[in-house]
Formats: sequence, structure tokens, C-alpha cells
Amino acid sequence: MDKKRTYFPPTTAQQRRLLFKIWEETGDRKEACRRAHVSEGTFYKWKPRFDLGGYAALEEPNSHAPHAPKRVAPEVEEKVVQMRQTSSEWGKQRITDELAKANNWVPVVSVNTVRRILQDAGLWPEAESEAKKGGPKTGSAQPKPPANP
Repeated sequence: MDKKRTYFPPTTAQQRRLLFKIWEETGDRKEACRRAHVSEGTFYKWKPRFDLGGYAALEEPNSHAPHAPKRVAPEVEEKVVQMRQTSSEWGKQRITDELAKANNWVPVVSVNTVRRILQDAGLWPEAESEAKKGGPKTGSAQPKPPANP
């Protein structure tokens, strides 16, 4: 007969403290997990932290959020800005291709990253995207001729 898997929601600091308090008192891992309402996997996840830092290490779980979001190297950003300034007619795809060509056709940055770099440097026209979507075009608004009754 297959064992039914049980879902255990994320643990609280109180559960983790209780888990290791019972484990220290009884020495029985399964009993501690049962009484703290956590899985044995949770015990093994928190045990190294408990061994290193004691009860204080059980307070906050590690964050899964990136601590340093991925960014392009400053040299690459400078190269993108320089290419746009020297060849203003080049778009994001052309700059991406030129960087790849200089790197033996291995991509260096994505097309959207080039756009973001150029936007941050103030070299990417914002009105162009609005014009493509059918929005108002600068200088093209002309009054309608009056209707004849």
C-alpha cells in the first residue's frame, strides 16, 4: 500500500523552536516532528542551521528573493551606449548583433537588455513605441475640415 503524502505548510518560528526543544528532550526525531506538526524533511532542513546557530537561527527562514539581480557588466553597458552614440541609426537588434559578431557570434546581451540600457541612458525614444501602437503621433494632429450641411 502506498503512503499518502501529506502537505505541510511553511513552518513558523514557534513550530521550529518546539521541534528542536522536543528533539533535545526526547532524542526522538519522529516524535518531535509529529508533535510540532512538521515533516521530517523540515527537520533535516533546519538541523544544520540549528547546529550552527542554536535557537536564534530558527527565527527567520532564508529569503528566496535574489539579493543581487542579474545585471550586465558595466563594460558591456558602456559598449552599447557607445555604439548607439556613434551610429544613431542602429536599433536594439543591430547593436545586439554587432556585439555578438565581435564575440565570435556568441550572444552577449538580449535585444530587450539593449533596449533597457539605452532607456536608462536616455538614448531610446519613448514616443516611437506609442506611434507603433497607433497612439498620437507628434506633429501629425491636424484639425478636421468643417462638415458641410
